[in-house]
Amino acid sequence: MLEIFKAGGWLMPLIGICSVISMAIVCERLWSLQTKLVAPENLLSHVMQWAADDVLDQKRVEQLKTQSHLGKVLAAALSNRDQDRDAMKDSIEEVGRHVNHELGRYLNALGTIASIAPLLGLLGTVVGMIKVFTAINAVGTGDASVLAGGISEALITTAAGLSVAIPALMFYRYFVARVEELVVLMEQDALKLVEVLHSSPMPVRDQAETGGNEI
Repeated sequence: MLEIFKAGGWLMPLIGICSVISMAIVCERLWSLQTKLVAPENLLSHVMQWAADDVLDQKRVEQLKTQSHLGKVLAAALSNRDQDRDAMKDSIEEVGRHVNHELGRYLNALGTIASIAPLLGLLGTVVGMIKVFTAINAVGTGDASVLAGGISEALITTAAGLSVAIPALMFYRYFVARVEELVVLMEQDALKLVEVLHSSPMPVRDQAETGGNEI
């Protein structure tokens, strides 16, 4: 493997760096975009129960922000629970944009690697073919061993670039779709909470009414 890496020429370290970065991003996003971390299944039902029990104080709302991305969105709705539906939805959309940005972190870098890796491979192909034609001009075509170095460099860099770009592009597309799915899920839960808060016959207490005590 090391010999193949060396035979690929000076572009192989660049392709190798792209490979390491893409693997790191893929592993990090696979962990970070788990549903249980982004939008816990029972979080909305717990918040609704707190609202029904009239135990939602400011301290509990602040705790929601640190629990998950969905918690941030729900906390935005709760922080504006005294406003009308439109104001609450506006606050949800504003926080949702920030959450969407956080969920899509590093995806631009992954998409860039998926784009430039095959170009690096193509550049290696061109460099290798230049070496081949330079050797042909120098010694002719009678000695195949003279041409082998440039040809192998051209093929190895092309294969390496594609080997990095194909999985990077696949995971990039998957993560983009995954982020969209999670954002829609959080928006649906937040809108459900808005309807519950505005249809509840009992107002939700703030910190002043609860005396700041957590229940």
